[in-house]
Amino acid sequence: MFSRVLLRQALPAASRIGSAAAVRPAAAAPRFTARTFSGPTVEDAVTADDAWKKSCYVEMDYTVNDESTVYDFVQRLAAFNVGCLVTVDNDGNITGVVSERDYVCKIALLGKTSKDTRIKEISTKAANLITATPEDSVEDCMQMMLSKDIRHLPLLDSSSKKVVGIISIKDLVKTLLDEKEKAIKVLSDFALGKGGHFGSE
Repeated sequence: MFSRVLLRQALPAASRIGSAAAVRPAAAAPRFTARTFSGPTVEDAVTADDAWKKSCYVEMDYTVNDESTVYDFVQRLAAFNVGCLVTVDNDGNITGVVSERDYVCKIALLGKTSKDTRIKEISTKAANLITATPEDSVEDCMQMMLSKDIRHLPLLDSSSKKVVGIISIKDLVKTLLDEKEKAIKVLSDFALGKGGHFGSE
């Protein structure tokens, strides 16, 4: 008898609980803020000027007067540990380039003496040069070098056509590797959910 009384009391209470649960609004779904990724794009492509700033040539006088002797040129190569110089006239205008390859092929193999030969006798003349501008992309510069089998590229100002630098294939490769390392770091930070790209530290 006592148990039936408890059962009758419990049923209305359970009914009220069920009704309340039925009308209770469902909990709002959690809101997530989408993260955005602002990694490197095509528009951010590195340029020849970026490679120039990383080049060993930027710290030295990379020009040589084409009236100087080949011996003077070889001394410069040895002193700065480079493989090519831009040749200029007395007014500083570019007349060509001269490289260690020119020395080997046009002096050493032909039995000439470097002290008795002028640079202009062995240099590649400006009319036959492949050049770039500081604004050209590193990718374009590499294509030019590979298509012509050259290892150095003089940089000419796009307006004045004056020589403003010289880059090597080594400079281009180093620049691309540096940029890839930066891109990898950005992607790693993204994966870890940190970094300025996401507004967090």
